Amino acid sequence: MSTSEMTLDLRPVDEVTITILVDNVFDSLLASTGPARRAAMAKIGRVPAPHYGEGSTTPGLRAEHGFAALVTVRTGAATSTVLLDTGISPDGMISNADLLGVDLALIEAVILSHGHFDHTAGLGALAARRQEVSAGGLPLLLHPHAWSRRRSTNREGIARDLPTLSRAAVESLGYAIVERSEATLLADEQILVTGEIDRTTWFERGVPRHEAYRDGQWVADPLLLDDQAIAIHLRGRGLVVLTGCGHAGVINTVRQAFRLAGVGHLHALLGGFHLSGPAFEPVIEPTVEALRDLAPEVLVPAHCTGWAAQHRLASEFPAAFIPNAVGTTFTLTGL
Repeated sequence: MSTSEMTLDLRPVDEVTITILVDNVFDSLLASTGPARRAAMAKIGRVPAPHYGEGSTTPGLRAEHGFAALVTVRTGAATSTVLLDTGISPDGMISNADLLGVDLALIEAVILSHGHFDHTAGLGALAARRQEVSAGGLPLLLHPHAWSRRRSTNREGIARDLPTLSRAAVESLGYAIVERSEATLLADEQILVTGEIDRTTWFERGVPRHEAYRDGQWVADPLLLDDQAIAIHLRGRGLVVLTGCGHAGVINTVRQAFRLAGVGHLHALLGGFHLSGPAFEPVIEPTVEALRDLAPEVLVPAHCTGWAAQHRLASEFPAAFIPNAVGTTFTLTGL
């Protein structure tokens, strides 16, 4: 039986809290709304600035083309916390976490949505911080293809190599590496990592002109099979699905989560939907059409979704749509 045909015993939780540590946007004027609570400037930490009379200033949070989200599930009084991705700069995630007062010692595992550098660059700084507050051996869950050497080629045929994760270097940081292409349950079987996602829609076909170096040559790698997401069963409401880039397609991803969890209702969909730019904007309308049937009650497109897709989603799902921003905490409560 393939992983996609299995139903895993995903335990429902009473509450899910997702704090965005890295994303493409920071807006200190965004108002809190629904389950989203924004990082108030008055509550963000201060940094030295001697040219002010007070000797310090509130810098706001760093926005960068990357993604990282801290995820905590609660059942009764018991909580578990994991981290999905670590951003594009070595220090951006740590800087934002410090300014927000996030306790990184609570992280029980790190999950990589895939191996691209805009999701993996903060691993070193996190390891250094964890050595200050905890012994090493923090589990790092990833797909075996996350180590792939990759490049992208533009329309003119010019190739650009992408930074490649080094297994030896990551091991030297003290992580306990867990390679899996199959689905995994974490946090006392309360968090589902989808593993490799089946491609079932006609319109989600991956990334054109994306290549991987395998067996001594560059080969087409449009599907990025290491792409995975996490899903949580929120008691009485349905699934909460969080993607990194959604290279597998957000509809494929949700359908995979449904199959694995045996849950057929989508309560919330958050993360990168990868609908930006000429190659992906034709995918916006079929994605919107499929999302109509899924009817999410909370919809938070982030990171690589793109402005055109965000505006379209906002107009189609006005009651569910919430703009994302670094420092936002989404608290989703079950029934």
